[in-house]
Amino acid sequence: MNRVTILCVEDEPEVRDALVRDLDAFAAVFRIEAAEDAEDALTVVQECAAARDPIGLILCDHMLPGKLGADLLVELKDKPETAPARKVLVTGQAGLEDTIKAVNNADLDHYIAKPWTREALHDVVRKYLTDYVIDEIDDLLPYVSLLDGPRLLEAQKDRSPHE
Repeated sequence: MNRVTILCVEDEPEVRDALVRDLDAFAAVFRIEAAEDAEDALTVVQECAAARDPIGLILCDHMLPGKLGADLLVELKDKPETAPARKVLVTGQAGLEDTIKAVNNADLDHYIAKPWTREALHDVVRKYLTDYVIDEIDDLLPYVSLLDGPRLLEAQKDRSPHE
């Protein structure tokens, strides 16, 4: 089974490390990749595509060097390998206009304000990865213990041929 990837795009090393550390609970099932800017994120997307590891969730800071996070998310929405991914803006810097742009043009799923709590991050990650897995993955059972188990079991039951 190829591993669904969580991509974290954050330019501040301490914040990026904290984000990855807070996602450690998901590392047993999901591939967790970090990128420091838009260019690095696009390289990770290519590497994941080459490994046939789909990207299920993108957690992206807004204030990135070279390209704003909202603009990166718009670009990733139009790439076949990242279009189905759930997209979350993680920032304390995005203004209303940039947030609206991300919502309207990048299919932004959620917004997390910095600083976040581990519990709030886990809740968001669990919800949107559950949505992704239900929509994009055939065998839901490997994800039941880590994500929203009741929703996954219900979705798996709905997929099973009724006797």
